[in-house]
Amino acid sequence: MYNDHIVTTDIQKLILGAGSALTALADPWRADMVAVNGEVTGLPALKFMHKMMLDNTEGQRILSDKPRISGTTLASLAMMPSGTIGHSYYQFMDKYKISPDSRSEVRFVDDPALAYVMTRYRETHDLTHCVLDMPTNMVGEVLVKWVEALQFGLPMCTGGAIFGPLRFKTNRQRDKYKTLLPWAIDTGRNAHFLLNVFYEQRWEQNIEEFRKEFNIKPPPISISS
Repeated sequence: MYNDHIVTTDIQKLILGAGSALTALADPWRADMVAVNGEVTGLPALKFMHKMMLDNTEGQRILSDKPRISGTTLASLAMMPSGTIGHSYYQFMDKYKISPDSRSEVRFVDDPALAYVMTRYRETHDLTHCVLDMPTNMVGEVLVKWVEALQFGLPMCTGGAIFGPLRFKTNRQRDKYKTLLPWAIDTGRNAHFLLNVFYEQRWEQNIEEFRKEFNIKPPPISISS
């Protein structure tokens, strides 16, 4: 149906979902297994996300234009003015040594329109970290998963939100998480739908103005690593 698509039966999806969930719980940094789980368990959530985008003017433009975020995109943002979304995103990715090109291609979503929705979610995940001012450490990842679970309803996000804290190893991690969890839940419930952000048309927007527009409040404490 699209490049990289792999046809699977319902039984095969069930097996992939169970196996990827167990692997991801044992090793949350296995991005390949997290990706597979999201694709084979996320059909109802992807339909919801697609509808939310169709019901929004900016979301409609994203679905029509199908923009992609890549390493080339990131390189073009390096010289943007400080304080813009584009420059903030570049700084975030440089700080944590992340490349947009490291994201896995969608393979197991059978509907091409929904496959793009999953692709867009995957490629804007780091932007969500950036606009929420959440680092990519374990605590930051779990808090972002709470926001995504409440906004998007993807089972992999819900699983990461619920079971992620089991991976915390220090009281410092647990204390920061407890302090920030109410903020993450409030953000997930009350921020505007983050998949309806046409970032490519907003790179020059001031990031603080964007946060006010999308009702994103600053976290009560910093956990930058």
